[in-house]
Amino acid sequence: MAVQRTDAASWLHELVLVYALCWTISLGFVAGQTGQLNVDASPQNARKIPDKMFGIFFEEINHSGAGGLWAELVSNRGFEAGGPNTPSNIDPWLIIGNETSIIVGTDRTSCFVRNPVALRMEVLCDSKGTNVCPSGGVGVYNPGYWGMNIERRKVYKVALHIRSSDAVSLTVSLTSSDGLQKLASHTITASKKQFAKWTKIEFHLKSGQTNTNSRLQLTTSKSGVIWLDQVSVMPLDTYMGHGFRKDLASMLANLKPQFLKFPGGNYAMGNYLRNAFRWSETVGPWEERPGHFNDAWGYWTDDGLGFFEFLQLAEDLGASPVWVVNDGSSNLHGLLGASQNEEVSTATIASLVKDVVDGIEFARGGPKTTWGSVRAAMGHPQPFNLDYVSIGNQECWMLYYRGNYQKFYSAIKAAYPDINIVSSCDKSTISPSNPADLYDVHVYTSSSDMFSRTSMFDNTARSGPKAIVSEYAVTGNDAGKGTLVAALAEAAFLVGLERNSDVVEMASCAPLFVNDNDRRWSPDAIVFNSWQNYGCPNYWMLHFFKDSSGATFHPSSIQISSYNQLVASAITWQSSKDKSTCLKIKVVNFGNQAVNLSISVSGLDEGIKSSGSKKTVLTSSGPLDENSFQQPQRVAPVSSPVEKANEQMDVSVDPYSLTSFDLLLEPSKHSTI
Repeated sequence: MAVQRTDAASWLHELVLVYALCWTISLGFVAGQTGQLNVDASPQNARKIPDKMFGIFFEEINHSGAGGLWAELVSNRGFEAGGPNTPSNIDPWLIIGNETSIIVGTDRTSCFVRNPVALRMEVLCDSKGTNVCPSGGVGVYNPGYWGMNIERRKVYKVALHIRSSDAVSLTVSLTSSDGLQKLASHTITASKKQFAKWTKIEFHLKSGQTNTNSRLQLTTSKSGVIWLDQVSVMPLDTYMGHGFRKDLASMLANLKPQFLKFPGGNYAMGNYLRNAFRWSETVGPWEERPGHFNDAWGYWTDDGLGFFEFLQLAEDLGASPVWVVNDGSSNLHGLLGASQNEEVSTATIASLVKDVVDGIEFARGGPKTTWGSVRAAMGHPQPFNLDYVSIGNQECWMLYYRGNYQKFYSAIKAAYPDINIVSSCDKSTISPSNPADLYDVHVYTSSSDMFSRTSMFDNTARSGPKAIVSEYAVTGNDAGKGTLVAALAEAAFLVGLERNSDVVEMASCAPLFVNDNDRRWSPDAIVFNSWQNYGCPNYWMLHFFKDSSGATFHPSSIQISSYNQLVASAITWQSSKDKSTCLKIKVVNFGNQAVNLSISVSGLDEGIKSSGSKKTVLTSSGPLDENSFQQPQRVAPVSSPVEKANEQMDVSVDPYSLTSFDLLLEPSKHSTI
């Protein structure tokens, strides 16, 4: 994501719109309109929409990955979040017992070179003698990311590294947040000096009960010194068995995304270059990954969700990976928007360029190549299908961007000529001397302006590189935490992208996820906590477009008097399940008037079946309505059969609504372009 700037005029505009919406709600919806929608479904005027038109953009923001999509339950599992200097802060780990029974700190004695900090527990009490440990023992506990969701009969894989010259009896437990309810436990025992060297211990815990606000405890009643490092708890039941939280990954899969852009915008660049996402430090065994501070959004990540995992997620979703690489600059902005970016000059950019080419080899190289062998050792000998690399995050205005970009472009094309390279510059700057396969567009604006941008690409030159609108979102007062009106404005924008899909290749919203305990940005498509989730209205809006990629676009036109709040599009698409073909007509009503619409379809090679069609509507009682954990389906699509569907239909379109008509076509020789 790019840093957003606003001015007084835009804030005033949004305030006026909110007052208008509130006035509409207080008075109710006004009398309806009558209009005509004509769809030209003739093959000669049809056009194929790009195969990868609609996808998703993942940024490590709002604890989207750490404490979210990545299913690791332990926060700061390697004790590195407090920095390299010891003793250090071990947050969110906390101590069980007081200073008379245990002293806990950190030192640099870990067996891992890249993450040397380890936890040291000096246990002063014992099970007998003058200083008896309290009941249950002393030690440390980790609450995870605002509580661990532990489910009855589910199995969790525990891994940790331990060292001690003393005899050990360490109980590892999953408990309630107060430690009183024990859900599962295992005791690690060892004789004196059995753990004199660092030893990895792995075992499974099966929970006997469910508790959505649990914690991990490591306790003992035996005196001595124990070192711990890289403590992990992962549910065995993850999406495709690859470590992704099943419910959240399934919500992504249900969108049928055709590409996955990662690891983010600001996150990829870092506020300071030292905190940028470095792909090579996020691959290999998880214990050996140093992790880094996500200074763009203010929290530590252990990088369990690394370069390999992003590529794996794209593969699991059937999506093409789009890798955002650091172009040699950071994205820190000071007070009043004053730029304080760090930037590597073109004269010294070569090492970063080589790093990106190495990253492509990691993804695409054979198992015997230098970096391909690292990927193979991680369990994926076959190359990933990495075909897109995006250079930077809207830094075209910076001093060295264009020079650096050309270095990246030349080196990547020399090694991998088929890779599509995305520029952060706009189309007007692209030329034979500054080439690009695609150019990146970000749109953050108010709902009314987003609605108007349905025509944003209408006058774009039809030749040259196409756009990837990789970040778009309604922001401001009427966006709330995800309102209906914001979703409708974005739907109108996407209708315009469908219409202009000859010059727009790909599109994705931003941000994708938010952990409700750490909102750094609103709105977001999917909201979650440790055990719940719901889709915001714009998430459900995306379902109306999930069949558009690779479909056939048909021109359409609307005639309606004195009402400019309606936009529409039409496609034909084929179901992958039963191979049936539907004509999908989408209508966005951004205004407060119901519309009686006469739909006329011409040019079909085959007829519309009288039965089997459906109407789906996304609306609510008010334009500012939102979903929540308490009302997750307050704004969600509702489907109903279309009776007597045919080429000429009279339909009703609700105020503030997105409506689709999936009209089932008769079996014939019909095929998409």
